Amino acid sequence: MSEKQPVPMSDPAEAQLDRQEAWIVDATEVLYGDRTEVAERFVEHLVTTGIEWGLLGPREIPRMWDRHVLNCAAVQELLPRGAVVADVGSGAGLPGLALAIARPDVQFVLIEPLERRVDWLDMVVEDLGLDNVDVIRARSEQVFDTVDVDIVTARAVSAMKSLVPITVPLLHGQGELLAIKGQSAAAEIEKAEKVLRKFKTKKSEVLTVGEELLEVPTTVARLTYGS
Repeated sequence: MSEKQPVPMSDPAEAQLDRQEAWIVDATEVLYGDRTEVAERFVEHLVTTGIEWGLLGPREIPRMWDRHVLNCAAVQELLPRGAVVADVGSGAGLPGLALAIARPDVQFVLIEPLERRVDWLDMVVEDLGLDNVDVIRARSEQVFDTVDVDIVTARAVSAMKSLVPITVPLLHGQGELLAIKGQSAAAEIEKAEKVLRKFKTKKSEVLTVGEELLEVPTTVARLTYGS
């Protein structure tokens, strides 16, 4: 089998995913609509090639939908139509690919420095036929001059005081940083106060999305720049 072909789920992985609760099925249909089949193929990759390539651990299989994919997909409500989004430290495509599948009207640039992860992202993008995604192998600092976007997303990359300097320059003075965080979001923003001033942050806030769909809603730290 060519590595460019979709890889079927192993029986144990398929069995674990089949035990998903009804609310997960409902949330998937709401967040992905007619793109649900593509999202399912993405999850198949996550629980097979994603684990085989070392991007995720096998213990994540049972919670792949709720903890990872839907957690990211809920952020789509914060993305305006036609926006250009850079996802920094894309890794296993979370949140970049999870959002790109749900929002074909938004263009995504996935920035990832590790070759193995980039190869995996390229493979999955090709297999899913995502024409609104570009993958760049680089550290974000290396593409500040060449990448100019409306929104930057990040998940599980670093604390806010370290995240801002490696993401905000991609906005070139205008746009938003959407950082998917946990309960520490407000505390991280507070600790990053000096950095936020340095980068001329206009507004910082903690948002909750997916409250009507997800068992555990997604927490997002949103920083706004420009007019």
